Amino acid sequence: MIYKASSIIMEFPLRGEWYSPNTPGTKIPSHGTNRLGARYAIDFVQVNWERKGRPAYRNNFVQYLFLGVPIEKYYCWGQNIYAPCDGVIIQAEDGYKEREKTNWIADMSNAYKNARYFDPEKDDIQSVAGNYIIIKYKEGIYAALVHLQTGSIQVSVGQRVRKGDLIGRVGHSGNSFAPHLHFQLMDSSDIANAVGVPFAFKEYEIYTDGVWKKVTNGIPTNIDRIRFNKPESEHFN
Repeated sequence: MIYKASSIIMEFPLRGEWYSPNTPGTKIPSHGTNRLGARYAIDFVQVNWERKGRPAYRNNFVQYLFLGVPIEKYYCWGQNIYAPCDGVIIQAEDGYKEREKTNWIADMSNAYKNARYFDPEKDDIQSVAGNYIIIKYKEGIYAALVHLQTGSIQVSVGQRVRKGDLIGRVGHSGNSFAPHLHFQLMDSSDIANAVGVPFAFKEYEIYTDGVWKKVTNGIPTNIDRIRFNKPESEHFN
């Protein structure tokens, strides 16, 4: 399914180079489900583009497969996250412990269990979302930034933020296959029952034929090497 342009434009929530393994720019629903407001969700990780397989961690694959990789060995763990829009903090849930290592078998088992058996009527949404922030952009449009690093959230409920404000850091909490940022727009602040909303990023760059090219009002695909640098007007809390 081809991603259709959206009139809702967000600022890029990260800085530096990133890769999107799950994105509505490639398939919809991007995560294989419409549940939990995830129809148009996008994931961001950092990878080593020079190593075979573009690993997201400093260790080798054998260590990941059999011994696990400490989360601090991932390139993106602890990277700053910035508000993608002006708005008001509706939810800011912290304190959910991250798993100290990633491991292929354990991570896939955890993802399968949550995908198949999560019940929004009785299960804690943090078992899926981990530490997360929800920003009310406007009526019926809410931005969710999910799987944040434990203890990293810089905002509180009721606080007004502006795009570019530092709000947290990339983590590995909840139903996370590896440290990454999961970002989505929804029609409700209730993740368990929300419907996903399409959006585009105001600007970023992609690396094509040896040069960086600017993209305006776009969404990355899962083959794009993407970059966004700090704008001149950026400010912080």
